[in-house]
Parts: sequence; C-alpha cells; structure tokens
Amino acid sequence: MFGNLTEKFEQIFKKLRGVGILTEKNIKDAMREVRQALLEADVNYKVARNFVRAVEAKAVGREVLRAIEPGQQVIKIVHDELVSLLGSEVVPLAPLDKSVTIYMICGLQGSGKTTLAGKLALQTKRKNKKPLLVAADIYRPAAVKQLKVLADSIGVEHFYLENKKPPQICREAIKYAQKNFIDLVILDTAGRLHIDDELMLELEQIKADVHPDEILLVADAMTGQDAVNIALEFHNRLQITGVVLSKLDGDARGGAALSIREVTQCPIKLASVGEKLSDLEPFYPDRMASRILGMGDIVSLVEKAQETIDMEQATAMQEKLLKAKFDFEDFLEQMKQLKKMGPLDSLLGMIPGMGKAFKNIKVNEHDMERMVAIIKSMTIKERRNPSIIDGSRKRRIAVGSGNSIQAVNQLLKQFFAMQKMFGNMNKMKFKGFPKGFAPFNL
Repeated sequence: MFGNLTEKFEQIFKKLRGVGILTEKNIKDAMREVRQALLEADVNYKVARNFVRAVEAKAVGREVLRAIEPGQQVIKIVHDELVSLLGSEVVPLAPLDKSVTIYMICGLQGSGKTTLAGKLALQTKRKNKKPLLVAADIYRPAAVKQLKVLADSIGVEHFYLENKKPPQICREAIKYAQKNFIDLVILDTAGRLHIDDELMLELEQIKADVHPDEILLVADAMTGQDAVNIALEFHNRLQITGVVLSKLDGDARGGAALSIREVTQCPIKLASVGEKLSDLEPFYPDRMASRILGMGDIVSLVEKAQETIDMEQATAMQEKLLKAKFDFEDFLEQMKQLKKMGPLDSLLGMIPGMGKAFKNIKVNEHDMERMVAIIKSMTIKERRNPSIIDGSRKRRIAVGSGNSIQAVNQLLKQFFAMQKMFGNMNKMKFKGFPKGFAPFNL
C-alpha cells in the first residue's frame, strides 16, 4: 500500500533538497507534482486540490531556518498536512464500560466485515472481556457458517436464529447478551455488491432497534475512489461513528485512506493490515503519514516486537541492531518472531530508508525456509562472524543446505546491507516518532 505514492514523493522531495533557496516558483512546481501524485494514487480530486493549497499557503514566504535545509521544511509541512488530512489523532472505539456494549459492522459484500468481526472479538477476549458474535447476514451463502467457524477458532460465543429477519436476530441477541453477562455484542450485518435502498432500510431498522454504541463501516482500501463514495453514502444514511480500512496490506494505490476522513468528516478508527485475526491496529494518522513519506514507522515496529518477545529480549536485540553487532545466530533466533509479526517486506517498510533499500526484495515462506537452511549449514564460528565466509566455505554451506552458491551470496549480501542500514540508523539517532522525528523537528 502507498508504494507508488511514496516513491513519487521521494522523487519530488529529492529535487527540493537540491535547491539552496525556496522560491514561490519551485514550491509551486513541486506542489503541482504532489497534486499529480495524489490524483494518480486515487485521492479525491477536491481533497488533492485543498491539500496542495494548504501546503502552498504555509510554504510560500516561510522564513527559512538556518539549521534546517529549505527542502526539509517543505517536507515537514507536507507531513503535518498529511497528519491533519488523516485525522490528526487516534480516535478510540467506544469503551466497554456498561453491561452490554454494541458494535454494528456494515459495508459492502467482500469488504471484510466478517473478518473484522472476528478480529474485534479476539481483541476483546484478550482484554479478558466476553464478546458475542452475531450472524445478522442471512443472505450471503455460508455467511453464518463462516462467522461460526471464526467464533469457534478463537473460543467465543456465536449467536444466530433460523428463519428470522436480521433486525429480530439483533434484538434477540441483545436480550441474550444481557442475560449472559456479555461485554460486547458484535453485529455482522449483511452487505451487497452495491448500495441499494433495501439494504440501507434494513440497516436503519437494526440501528433504530438496538442503538449501537459504534457503527463501523468497513472500507476496502483496494476499491480506490469508490470507497469514498461508499463511505459517504453509508454515513448519510446511518451516521457511522468510525471507518475501518481493510486490506491495507494489499497493492492498491491508497487514495481511499487519504480521502475518506476528509470527505465524510468521520474518523478512521482501525486499520486491518493482514489476513490473520491478530492483524488489526488502531489507526495512527502521524505514523501513516510518516510511512507515506518514506520515513518509516519505528513506533509500530517496536510495538509489534513487544507482542512477540519479552522486554528483556527486545532491549538486548535493539542494542545489537543499533550497534550493527547482530550476527546470524541472532538472525536465526529472531526469524520465528518475525514470522509472527507479519510479512517481512511490510516490516522493512516501517524502518526509515529500509523499505526503499529492499523495495524489490519479496520474502515469502519458501525464502524464509531457504535462509534458515543456509544459516543452519554454517558453523557456529561462521554464524558469529559472517565476514570469514570465503569461497570454499560458501561452497560447503551451499551443498549442506541444498542451495546454490548464488543463494548463499544473496543471503550474505542482504545481511551485510541490513547491518549497514542499522548502522546508519544509529548515526541518524532515530528514537521513534513523533518525538524522534529527528531530521524534521522544527
């Protein structure tokens, strides 16, 4: 997600960094390219126009600080405007602070509503709360069964009534929840391939009957400009309280994420970043803006690491990484943890500069297994000091792991590149965003 947009921004800002003095002309030229990049990324044309105007108004005539390069100041302004565009701050879900809290999930068919229901239920269970998944989609084939399978897989309750209309199913589910000490009721409502009046009337009836604390619209980031129109229609009819962006791990251009909040004035509350039920995160506007501009997202990366390894291990590993002192034994030890954290190319994108350096490298399950086999074919001495691996050692490692010498060379090349990158990060003294916004703190 945002790969093309990030690349375009990097090209634009590279030109700005090369100028000694900012003038109205070079700022306007740069903003013209920014507007074009936004439009190509499927950002709503009004949003793109207003964004560029806001940046121009702040950049033109701005006093240049001696300690900061002129181009860096414009990047800081663009970053701040992106944060504002995305919502400025995290907006949490309604708290589970009453007998039964109700979340109503809506959206078009295929947007990811049922998966989101399962993800929310898992998050709730992990907080030692009791969720109830309610199958209110009686139209899509196997929708009820899919929700039940999800509920069973995470050990939470599932509610459904045969031969009943969705509004009645939801009403009875609330009654059941009140009697059985349920903390959160999650209503998985029906969708359509497109918005129609019959669907919206049903959703309006459910809302009127159960008075949900949250009405969450699942917006498929892969649908581009249509996601904005869909969100606007749902908001006009239901007054949604929040948007959940799904499929942010895909290859879409990302314009929906930059447009929905501005067009609907409804906060983006969650981001679904993968297919696993654990792949659900609060939506952080500042972190997303940093990633779009190619600045990475160290904070999210650290949080992911903390979920899979204890603090003592995390601290020790961080020190090794920043000192570029980690070796293949550390690499092997962390491989299992990395697999739990998500796709490696996605994680690399969270590190400033790393995403660009590894842009064309895709690591899949087969690649991971091959790397493990190569590392395990090394001696302890070789793992701890990879620089001693010469031609004869490479041949032995290749034969022992069932790989080619080229594969061994590729792994070593990637490893040394990673060491160098972390060494550069240490020199740059990145300490996390937003306070660690080192090159751009004004």
